[in-house]
Amino acid sequence: MAFFLKTKLWQTGSLDWWAMIDNEDVYLGSREFPLPPEEGDEWLVSSTGHRFKVIESEIRLIAKEEPVESRQPW
Repeated sequence: MAFFLKTKLWQTGSLDWWAMIDNEDVYLGSREFPLPPEEGDEWLVSSTGHRFKVIESEIRLIAKEEPVESRQPW
């Protein structure tokens, strides 16, 4: 897959997206991940609370929030 990003990213067999950010494997989500990722796209990974954005052709972690799953008392 060629998305023209500087960030190394891959998809697992379970359709989860991962990237190498600051020399660490970082979970980018599954359904939350924008396809294709384009400049300015922003998304929140509900299970981790991490918010990402594509800035200058790189995927960057821009915020850490409370995971959405823990907000709902199921």
